[in-house]
Amino acid sequence: MTNDAIKISVKVSPGARKNSIADYTDDVLRLKIAAPPVDGKANKELIAYLSKVLGISKSSIDIEKGLTSRNKQISIEGIDKARFDIIVNDLFRSGTQDKFF
Repeated sequence: MTNDAIKISVKVSPGARKNSIADYTDDVLRLKIAAPPVDGKANKELIAYLSKVLGISKSSIDIEKGLTSRNKQISIEGIDKARFDIIVNDLFRSGTQDKFF
């Protein structure tokens, strides 16, 4: 990842019924992820979900801290913080994030 990447704090709830944005307040993105927290499946699903939601490639998203934790620090290239905030807040408020998975 380059210096142009944004850093986002994410709290993941794995094993959910479906992938969705649970909340986005105080610069912490709370996600429900359908995959179980086994063998990195939830991390892969997290990256795939964010990739679709943000409209960027999976390779643009990197989990920097918290590979085995629910609390993660991720780095995202190809989008600035203002655009990220707009996309996530719009999806959360409209309830349309379910269309991605």
